[in-house]
Amino acid sequence: QVQLVESGGGLVQPGVSLRLSCTISGFTSEAYVIGWFRQASERERDWLGCLTSANTAKYTGSVQGRFTISRDQAENTVYLDMADLQPGDTNIYYCAAVRSPYDACGRYRQWYDYWGPGTQVTVSS
Repeated sequence: QVQLVESGGGLVQPGVSLRLSCTISGFTSEAYVIGWFRQASERERDWLGCLTSANTAKYTGSVQGRFTISRDQAENTVYLDMADLQPGDTNIYYCAAVRSPYDACGRYRQWYDYWGPGTQVTVSS
């Protein structure tokens, strides 16, 4: 059974950096893609970026250069490093996964099969 669990959220001041982790279990030898999202509305989630099975990172324009996605294969963990956080980044952050051997990833939540419960990030002085 595939499970994803996010961690690392919390209350931070504006301007600081924060690392979120997505710990993944249940994938054996399959290649998979990890995406990061944050809640946009009750039903919608904004895609932030992804890491393909070839370890290619892709980002939406609004976070390009400020957010970085990376993987620790040995730890089965994918990270979202966020720099210069601002109050507008306050949100619930989710990681999601889908089995895929391709060097590509989807920007829409429907593309992903597995989701973590989310972790809250609050940016406030």
